[in-house]
Amino acid sequence: MHVLLVEDDPLLGETIEEYLKENNITVKWIQDDREIDEIFDLNQFDVIVLDLMLKYRRGEEILRDIRNKGIDVPVLILTAKSDIRDKEVCFNLGADDYITKPFDPRELLLRLKALSKRKHKEYCVKIGDITIDIDNQMVYKNGEEVKLSRTAWELLYLLVKNRGSIVPTERILSYVWGDKPVGDEIVRTYIKELRKILPKDAIVTYKGRGYKLN
Repeated sequence: MHVLLVEDDPLLGETIEEYLKENNITVKWIQDDREIDEIFDLNQFDVIVLDLMLKYRRGEEILRDIRNKGIDVPVLILTAKSDIRDKEVCFNLGADDYITKPFDPRELLLRLKALSKRKHKEYCVKIGDITIDIDNQMVYKNGEEVKLSRTAWELLYLLVKNRGSIVPTERILSYVWGDKPVGDEIVRTYIKELRKILPKDAIVTYKGRGYKLN
């Protein structure tokens, strides 16, 4: 799962980020809410966790912009506002869930998993003799499990999610490795790993651009 966390409280943001990472969730945390406009593609995220009381813009405005742009990524509101009128506004703007602070991080994790499952309607994808179980993060070849590293799975998931479209190398690096200083060569290494498993020509390379899963 890849989560975008928009939270300007440094202590809370760091706590949430660490907890989710401990539970194998990739997190991009932004403290300056203006940075959300700089993200190339919000659809790369499985869930957006959005605070309402931010430094530069109200969370409600950001939520409205997200939905007006046709972005259907589930949005979970995480805020100290507990009034039913605030909840009503957010749900009317297109929020999918709402948690008030303080909260138990285990509840946040459960809700994120539920929202992520709701987003992905295609629980299993077939490519030749390969079956990719999105929900359980498993890969099978002729019914037998194929072991993949966590990194290889993240890359495969991104390609499956964008099947039929070219996924830019920059987006792969951001989604799979986040802020880690890695280069294009590591993407090629994991693409090679996936090609050993998938049918021939399932992954097409577009030199200087990215990769596409047929």
